[in-house]
Amino acid sequence: MAHVEENKIGIKGLVFEEPPVFELGSPGRRAYSLPTSTIPEVELQTLLPPEELRDPIEHLPELSELDVVRHYTRLSQWNFSIDSAFYPLGSCTMKYNPKINEDMARLAGFAQNHPYTPEALSQGSLRLLHELQEFLQEVSGMDAVSLQPAAGAHGEMTGMLTIRAYHQAKGNQRSKVLMPDSAHGTNPASCTLCGYDVVHIPSNAEGLIDIDKLRKLMDEDTAAIMLTNPNTLGMFEKDILEITEIVHGKGGLVYCDGANLNALMGVSKVADMGVDVLHFNLHKTFSTPHGGGGPGAGPVGVKKILEPYLPVPRIVNNNGNFALDYDHPESVGKVRAFYGNFGILLRAYVYIRTLGPDGLRQACESAVLNANYIKARLKDTYFLPYPGPSLHECVFNDKHQLKQNVKTMDIAKALIDKGFHPPTVYFPLIVKGALMVEPTETESKETLDQFIQAMKEIAKQAENDAESFHDAPYLSKVSRPDEARAARHPKLRWKPAS
Repeated sequence: MAHVEENKIGIKGLVFEEPPVFELGSPGRRAYSLPTSTIPEVELQTLLPPEELRDPIEHLPELSELDVVRHYTRLSQWNFSIDSAFYPLGSCTMKYNPKINEDMARLAGFAQNHPYTPEALSQGSLRLLHELQEFLQEVSGMDAVSLQPAAGAHGEMTGMLTIRAYHQAKGNQRSKVLMPDSAHGTNPASCTLCGYDVVHIPSNAEGLIDIDKLRKLMDEDTAAIMLTNPNTLGMFEKDILEITEIVHGKGGLVYCDGANLNALMGVSKVADMGVDVLHFNLHKTFSTPHGGGGPGAGPVGVKKILEPYLPVPRIVNNNGNFALDYDHPESVGKVRAFYGNFGILLRAYVYIRTLGPDGLRQACESAVLNANYIKARLKDTYFLPYPGPSLHECVFNDKHQLKQNVKTMDIAKALIDKGFHPPTVYFPLIVKGALMVEPTETESKETLDQFIQAMKEIAKQAENDAESFHDAPYLSKVSRPDEARAARHPKLRWKPAS
């Protein structure tokens, strides 16, 4: 505790404090130098109506170019990223983004190709997109893929719209969707946006879908079941064939959230499990940039019966001539401007081409091995609420540490002082005090051993010095902000000190 107190200011070496940009600079400084304009100046009020003019912003900073560069460079050094260290977020598959992907996305022929460029001059880009569709079909076993959706949740909504259109075409709209109680948070929202009521299926003692409950809940008014396999506990739904048979028997469809495809790619095809719709999180499974609000990509794959309802345009190959096809009268329409986020789709394409079929399988197997290694090394230190076989991630909780009044949040904050980003906490909701760890395939055994050692040291510290946890982290720039207050009452305007 004494050693930690000595470092409480949170600065080690050349890590600079940085005030808000409004507190920097000096009157008269400029970050640019422009030639004198030959056009006479005109007051803005004479050009725009009053309602289009904003109120003046007082105290705008006046900075030199060097001021600006140093300010934002210093702020960037406070960030934590996958390029900095291990990012063990469960259910998010935070894998390293190979720099070859970035290099290819910056090739002039791709980066400077405007979306309105005629098809005849975009054949390379269209071919790339068409091949990516085929790759995703091969990985999943689906019959058709749309690359339009701009994120995983957007893919969910698009997939559910195709299900809705399917039932409408059959003259039986149906009103509800079944969903395991361990579902991702966006799943219920996607169903609700498509006009469905969500009915939760309780998990059984193994953390899997309760088959008996499913039989009772599944009826002719149920449009679909929306599940994740492996589920959010990292466990494979071993009864998946029986689940899909029950749903199909009542005329429903099966949606699989593709968030955990990293545990299956190259080994098992989701379509073979009876799944009708699957979205792909390219930022998770195929290493495109993740987080920060975008851009993203969440392609959706479907079985043949749902293909007529996919968004338009479709990319088609007419004897080597690639084109955008809008002639699909039953389509749910356009869900994204142009054809999705091309730069992100390109990065996923490069990742798949780089690894190839054998490489994708090896990545999957390594991810599963890494997760089970962590699970085996920590199962005697942290409680495993569902100790059954797991795949790409494992979920512990704080049951053992609660005896010393050390909670999940305390453990997560203490990890920051150990140099690790915390894992996902308090999710899935069916695990009280959850600590959800997913290492992915890109982490070495040495990194995993360091993480395991840090987790064990924290557990030991909880036994001997529990009080020290409640103010952790000590070495970060910020210790414990009031996150709820920050979300509900954000400060979006700077005010000078009085």
